[in-house]
Amino acid sequence: MPVKVWTVAAQKGGVGKTTTVVSIAGSLARRGYKVLLVDLDPHGSLTGYFGFNCDVVEPNAYGLFEAAANHEYRDVRSCIVETQETPGISLVPSSTALVSLDRRYGQQRGMGGVLKKCLDELDHEYDYCLIDCPPMLGILVVNALVACSSLIVPVQTEFMAVSSVERLLRTLEMIQRSSGLAVPYTVVPTMFDRRTRASHDSLARLRARPDIQQWPDVIPVDTQFREASRIGLPLTCWQPRARGSRAYEELLDHLKGFDQPQALLRAG
Repeated sequence: MPVKVWTVAAQKGGVGKTTTVVSIAGSLARRGYKVLLVDLDPHGSLTGYFGFNCDVVEPNAYGLFEAAANHEYRDVRSCIVETQETPGISLVPSSTALVSLDRRYGQQRGMGGVLKKCLDELDHEYDYCLIDCPPMLGILVVNALVACSSLIVPVQTEFMAVSSVERLLRTLEMIQRSSGLAVPYTVVPTMFDRRTRASHDSLARLRARPDIQQWPDVIPVDTQFREASRIGLPLTCWQPRARGSRAYEELLDHLKGFDQPQALLRAG
């Protein structure tokens, strides 16, 4: 079976992107799937989660783009490291050098499809690939959107939630028009605190938008996420019965119905 590529992206930091990647990966691994994670965020939160330092770790994701820009072949397998404590989860680490990618190679033709070409070589080696993106638009986010078969958009239940979703979906629409593929997406409300009116009001504003494809549930605030991060394990593996773990298990059940992009209907 071809590897299913899920991109986790948001046009705002601090909304739970990395937590979502790690938690879903942990749930998949617990179910017996082989999972590859790709960290495209120069800040390297996902890389750091599993104990690697994006300032020094080799190999890393930057090598894939550098090789492509120089018209050289780089096997993506050479950029994969194994996580030590979580069997079934492998990682292409980030590098702080990724922050210079747009400046160095952003205008070079073909750079938007580098990651897809690399991942296409792994079709029968992993069941799922999850990509963690930086919060700003650029060549890294374009690569992640071009490569994916499904998009997951974590949105913190706070005042600016809807506007941040709209920015990302406009980018997705442009890419879909050029590729001819409609990539399914799911907006996932995160960090929902049922004790606060702000969370309830923000969720109500999001739910009032029927034009936005949304998961009908929420990821709650759970202090166990912070503790899981401290020890470097997905909460869904370390404490599978925790409130946050149960929410991500339900989200995974929902997402597994959206594995394949659909061809756009073209007029004429």
